[in-house]
Amino acid sequence: MGSQVTRDETQLLIGGKWVDAGNGTYDIINPATEQVVGQAPDASVADAAAAAAAAREAFPAWAATPAEERLALLKAAAAAIRSKNDELVPLVIAETGATASVGSRMQVPVSADRFDRYSRDIRHVQESMLPPIATAATPLAPGGLISALAYRQPVGVVAAIASYNFPLTNMAGKVAPALAMGNTVVIKPAPQDPLAVVELARVLDDVGFPPGVVNLISAQGPEPASALTSSPDVDMVSFTGSTTVGQRIAAAGAPTMKRLLMELGGKGAAVVFEDADIKAAITAIGSTWAFHSGQICTAPTRAVVHRSIFDALVDGLSTFAGRLKVGDPTERETMVGPLISAAHQQRVLGYIDSGRRQGEVVFGGNRPDHLPTGYYVEPTLITGTNDMTAAREEIFGPVVVAIPFDDEEEGIAIANDSEFGLYDYVFSGDTARAFRVAKLLRAGHVGINTAQRNMDAPFGGFKMSGIGRDGGDYGLEAYSELQSIIWAG
Repeated sequence: MGSQVTRDETQLLIGGKWVDAGNGTYDIINPATEQVVGQAPDASVADAAAAAAAAREAFPAWAATPAEERLALLKAAAAAIRSKNDELVPLVIAETGATASVGSRMQVPVSADRFDRYSRDIRHVQESMLPPIATAATPLAPGGLISALAYRQPVGVVAAIASYNFPLTNMAGKVAPALAMGNTVVIKPAPQDPLAVVELARVLDDVGFPPGVVNLISAQGPEPASALTSSPDVDMVSFTGSTTVGQRIAAAGAPTMKRLLMELGGKGAAVVFEDADIKAAITAIGSTWAFHSGQICTAPTRAVVHRSIFDALVDGLSTFAGRLKVGDPTERETMVGPLISAAHQQRVLGYIDSGRRQGEVVFGGNRPDHLPTGYYVEPTLITGTNDMTAAREEIFGPVVVAIPFDDEEEGIAIANDSEFGLYDYVFSGDTARAFRVAKLLRAGHVGINTAQRNMDAPFGGFKMSGIGRDGGDYGLEAYSELQSIIWAG
């Protein structure tokens, strides 16, 4: 294994001051080595309440700060993150288990890019004139030409609660647009890997965000995050994670009518037609294994394949999986690293066992023999039907389920037969058919003959995959309240 990275963090950022966490610290474990990476601050419920109160106090002045001043700080934050790239990448790899390629390309640089993206002029999002309307007199007011402006105000205090798979990238995608729109934030990273996010908070503090605008708590247990979701000082919760936790957040926030932005679970279907480029489909579906060990909600974890090419695609996927090196994430040639924890490893292996009972495991399915240490699971391919547990529930690991279909109608029906609807895919040589099918899929995002993303496109899910959209200008809209200003003349 590569050299052991260690980092101890003991303090939280509350109201512009770094303070000791109320519950001390807890260990962060490297998923590849099972060794302690370092200590993370363990916030108490009182810490969470203090952070929310500090954000509430700072909100009026920050919302009134000219947009160009806010955006200049975002620009400075992007530069500061890039300057710390060589320090942050090894830390992210150590605490998440991300491979060197994912850690160096998708974790730290993308975080900086997101701060850059939201440092642009926001006026085209913030204000839009509506055509005047000639209105007759009413008992309310005289008639005349009535004009209107749609104006976006900040929501207020945003609790940003991020997932463990891309801790920096995910948090940057929440914090940057929220701050750009004039909100204050309480940052709450996932308990498994908060250390790089603590450093992100330090960067934001160092570049000059006013006291209370950015606050940070981290905690091993759920109670501090739960306190944020029910706090009267918090106006909005932005959450990325499991559907189950999202449901609890929605229930906790209902009494105070919290605004919600939630990216939840996924069970992406890749519908592969008989005229598809099989190699392109295999490469895209294989990204489930090669991209952060399947710990990504957008992964095409269900390969819904026309029966005429089903065997060829299964054979191709098996060959693809067999070429992926599973091992030390610090080594450049490694494509599949560990899962985040021992508990999650056992959860994924349990889903694979259910696939053995209900279908057939045609590749992988075990913990790698050559890796007795670390939370590894082999790239796994299961064939069967859409009724299998492994096809119904989000596994969040390196597991693909392949399901055959006989005609277009059946393929669409299988893809839509899921409680999730985050990200689906269509592979066909007939692009007109691919576009038509894409519009019939009940998913917030559909890739046609590609697994690539457009980061300015609206991103979010149908059904149990979430509420709201972010990405590009849609991210700015998500962290705002829409106000109509009306006048005569």
